[in-house]
Amino acid sequence: MKKETVIRLLALFLTIGMTGCKQSDPQEGLLTIDVTASYPEKELILQEFMDVEYVPLETSDDFITQGVVMAIGDKFIIVKNSINDGNIYMFDRKTGKGIRKINRLGRGPEEYAHVSNVILDEEKNELFVNSVMSKKIFVYDLYGNFKRSFNHTKDTQYSDLFNYDKDHLIRYDMTVYYREGEKADGKAYHAIISKQDGSITQDIAIPFDVVKSPCIRKGDMTLTSSVNPILPYQNRWLLFETSSDTAYSYLPKENKLSPFLCKKPTSDPDVFLTMGTITDDYYFIRTIKREADFSKLKGFPSTDLMYDRQEKALFNAAVINGDYKNKQKVDMISYPVDSKIAVSRSLSVVQLVEAYENNELKGELKEVAATLDEESNPVIMLIKYTSN
Repeated sequence: MKKETVIRLLALFLTIGMTGCKQSDPQEGLLTIDVTASYPEKELILQEFMDVEYVPLETSDDFITQGVVMAIGDKFIIVKNSINDGNIYMFDRKTGKGIRKINRLGRGPEEYAHVSNVILDEEKNELFVNSVMSKKIFVYDLYGNFKRSFNHTKDTQYSDLFNYDKDHLIRYDMTVYYREGEKADGKAYHAIISKQDGSITQDIAIPFDVVKSPCIRKGDMTLTSSVNPILPYQNRWLLFETSSDTAYSYLPKENKLSPFLCKKPTSDPDVFLTMGTITDDYYFIRTIKREADFSKLKGFPSTDLMYDRQEKALFNAAVINGDYKNKQKVDMISYPVDSKIAVSRSLSVVQLVEAYENNELKGELKEVAATLDEESNPVIMLIKYTSN
């Protein structure tokens, strides 16, 4: 390890103060969650605390997509298909009109083998395409012209990638998941990297003792759970490590990592925590048990919780979309977008058309559904933080 990296890691550990869940002062207000406890039910109407927008994606011969959301900017929505066909679609953020389709799938030096993540930088008119299996990031302009590429840093594999600032990305290295049961080696799995060449600007090491991965293996089979290791939250970042009982808040300007919430330690099975939307009033949290039934190929049963900051109490959460006449639940732990948009969802057009025909919709969603047929592209639902 380079001397500079060692210094950065030591400085960060001093900043953390090696503060874990057990060492935190309750008077500091650190939320501690008992994942084995039972909590009362609470129902919320989405539109009462979040802004909701629907963007129907234009359908044409050149723009037929399954609508897997990759990135959302002020001008553009970037989506792909769930199959690995290499297509990256760009739509107008406001109108949903198709702008262009990019495909650089291949084996050449300027081509990606798979689209894992797409990061949109509208200021510099660049797309960062992360190909996890190739361990490489490809950079294109917004017309798909190749500009540069760089490898994941040595002995890493980036599963999660976000736009950090005008010059940097923040990433998570998933190679820790391959080390189940091993003792911690002090390596930083979160880091801030250069947009220009991928070099590490800042390691962010979360302390833990033993590796606990969200993967269960049996013979040749592996079941994996989705845990958000990085969560944008206003002017900071929430960082999660499944091997730690504590989630941390990272303040970029202060380069400070401090405990945000923690869970009481559990065993047999382990229980992970992940988070989604965070507002001034609510924290949406998911508990995930590390257990699996390989005979049914099912695993990682989960429970959605919500912490009410006004009542200072935890509840089993049910968030209802008020644009349906019947009770349609909304997943508030979906993969985060950025500090403006908490959740994006691709709504099934077949289900929307059926709901419209059965008079089950109201408001803006009803108006959008009236323009659709079963051959239309998906409607992108954006759940945004309230402007007031």
